[in-house]
Amino acid sequence: MADMGDEHRESQNGKINFTRYVIGGLCLVLFLALTGVGYVQVEERRGGGLRPFISAENKKCIDCHMAKDVAVGGINDWKVSRHAPKGIGCIECHRAEKGDVDAYAHEGALISTLVTPKDCMKCHDKEAKEFGKSHHAKAAQFTGSLDNFLGNVVEGPEVVTSGCAGCHGSIVKVMENGKLHPATWPNSGIGRVNPDGSKGTCAACHARHSFSIEQARQPESCGRCHMGPDHPQIEAYLESKHGVLFTANKEKMKLANPSEKWQPGKDYLYPTCATCHMSATGAQEVTHDVGDRISWTLRPVVSTRLENFEDRRKAMKQVCSSCHSEQIVERFFTQMDQGITLYNDKFGKPAKTAMDKLLAMKKITPTPYDEKIEWVFYELWHHEGRRARHGLSKMAPDYVHWQGFYEVAKSFYIKFLPLVRELSPQVAEELLRNEGHKWIEQGMTKEDIAQMLEFYDKEMQGKRGGG
Repeated sequence: MADMGDEHRESQNGKINFTRYVIGGLCLVLFLALTGVGYVQVEERRGGGLRPFISAENKKCIDCHMAKDVAVGGINDWKVSRHAPKGIGCIECHRAEKGDVDAYAHEGALISTLVTPKDCMKCHDKEAKEFGKSHHAKAAQFTGSLDNFLGNVVEGPEVVTSGCAGCHGSIVKVMENGKLHPATWPNSGIGRVNPDGSKGTCAACHARHSFSIEQARQPESCGRCHMGPDHPQIEAYLESKHGVLFTANKEKMKLANPSEKWQPGKDYLYPTCATCHMSATGAQEVTHDVGDRISWTLRPVVSTRLENFEDRRKAMKQVCSSCHSEQIVERFFTQMDQGITLYNDKFGKPAKTAMDKLLAMKKITPTPYDEKIEWVFYELWHHEGRRARHGLSKMAPDYVHWQGFYEVAKSFYIKFLPLVRELSPQVAEELLRNEGHKWIEQGMTKEDIAQMLEFYDKEMQGKRGGG
């Protein structure tokens, strides 16, 4: 009887152990399966996001393009976009309605080439409305007008097509069958006027077809247009301490983070154009009106305060205060304001007043750019004056001095003033009554000259050596 009991217990233990082995094995399989799924998801994120969801309609587009080897790069770019896993693809963006001026039949679908802010606002209503009231949205207004006489007439209309409109935007014209006129498209200018009446193109900053936030936050995205002799924002920024710090710490910037996880002083420390002019802070939401935080206009001959400049300045100060003390912020804006006022009062206003008087006296013709003094005056404010002012706004010392005010002063005194004297000694005399120009008549005293020479002899060439 004892042997039978032992056999029974052994049998029961064997069944229990077998059950344990089975359960353990199943748990191991489940663990490996979950680990594999997690690994795949991690690898997908590392490779550019979640897998794209491709609808039957979009699959037809993709398969056809792949088979013909047309725009394959655009397809692969779309696959790593935030649109792709949500199933927002070719048809959702390019579908046209019957009656649309730029609609045309293509492989059984009615589509349009252009994707405009009006299309994007179906999902991005707030962003489109903010952009629509911005200065960016108005950028194309001048390209075909007399305001662009230099480009359209003096240089030639082809320059406008490939030059001016490339940044400002074209007024897109539609030919027969919905095709776009080559003089107005391709074009991704920021203020492009579209056939549906909307202005701008989101792809100017969020390049298609990935529409990447990370790419749009790069300073180079803005520097594509905001560069050169007349508006060197990107050059001045890269020279500044901000630009140096960003370049050295770019990999720490978390540029792909969503706006709620991308705030200055908290999630990143080194600003780009977007962080100051557009991005969210602890107290402000993202804005797609890049002028919301700008208090001066640095564009015209004489800088002026913008409408509601106090509120704009307050908004920009709040961005700065995310990383800097109140004292630093206040003193920066004081220095900038003083520099802009100096340009206005010493150079901008006197030069403009002189040109207005010469025109009223018929010493120059109403036709722009047909006389040397007009070219000198134009570069004085449009190139050199803007460089100085943008240097001030970006904390870029070399652009303030050598590439800015030095060039302004040289052109003003050595080029502009002599031409004014030739045309009207009276106007030149009136121009020099400005307090800032009295040094020309007064010169330096013998004591001043001796002191300056002594400094250079002892300090610059002697004890410390020359630069």
